[in-house]
Amino acid sequence: MAETVLDLDLSNIQGIGPRKREKLIDGGIESVLDLAAALPGDVKEVLGGNREGASRMLLSARIFLEKSGLMDKEFMTADEVLERRRTLMRCTTGSEGFDDLLKGGIETQAITELFGEFGTGKSQICHTLAAMCQLPLEEGGLGGTCLFIDTENTFRPERLKEIAEARELDSSEILKRVVLCKVYNSSHLELVVRSLGKYIEQYGARLVVVDSVISLHRAEFIGRGTLAERQQRLNDMIHRLLRVGEIYNVAVVVTNQVLARPDLFFGDPTKPTGGHVIAHACTYRIYLKKAARDRVAVIVDSPCHPYSETRFRITEKGIEDV
Repeated sequence: MAETVLDLDLSNIQGIGPRKREKLIDGGIESVLDLAAALPGDVKEVLGGNREGASRMLLSARIFLEKSGLMDKEFMTADEVLERRRTLMRCTTGSEGFDDLLKGGIETQAITELFGEFGTGKSQICHTLAAMCQLPLEEGGLGGTCLFIDTENTFRPERLKEIAEARELDSSEILKRVVLCKVYNSSHLELVVRSLGKYIEQYGARLVVVDSVISLHRAEFIGRGTLAERQQRLNDMIHRLLRVGEIYNVAVVVTNQVLARPDLFFGDPTKPTGGHVIAHACTYRIYLKKAARDRVAVIVDSPCHPYSETRFRITEKGIEDV
């Protein structure tokens, strides 16, 4: 979608003159795509005025993209939606079983959440996807680069090189097309996500990885007194990621941590952090568990997948079938 040749200058939107255009660009909203992916509060903060005026400006941007064919129409029949969904891209995970679990792989215009205990393979899947997304479309990739946002210092170029070589890919080219962004606090992460559209266009990204989406907020917001603010900021950030995925037609993968429920005497005592805010915003939720030498991936939430699971193994290829 985003690669279509089209004039996406902000001046194409009615009501945006030279002065407003300059203010929006200074505020990090540099194109019609950025404007459509923004939230009303962003525009209000940059331009002033009221929320209603900001919402009208966002609506104008979305209508412009609809007419240009870069976005879905506001109202569509179910058969039109089905036809549109057939054009979505999916990225192979490197494991046939995992791909089958997701009906073809990691989907664009959606957020796929991977959660589980330490050592269950979250970062290994992300490293594998960073390489696989660069494959051509006909080989199961997305034909683009990967933006890897690292909040836990888990990214290792050596591991990415090993995965590429084990899969007989050109490791030097693979490394050149993975763009790393290391963030150090929650405010920095939120700022990066706010400006994500610019970096997607700059680097030609087709996959955005956030590993992990909550670790910084969890470390900085301690105690019940800060819970409301933490959840509101998480809610804002995760919805920005979802809008970016839809507008720019990229796949978004986030990893999440778990917490233990000591009061639970039966069943699995672990659950993902972030509460309902992350649960409702993520399109697909995959629970990763250890199973001796193998790992198990379980679909726990999806609008179209049945409850199912698959086994995979972590090897020099990243992840692959057992």
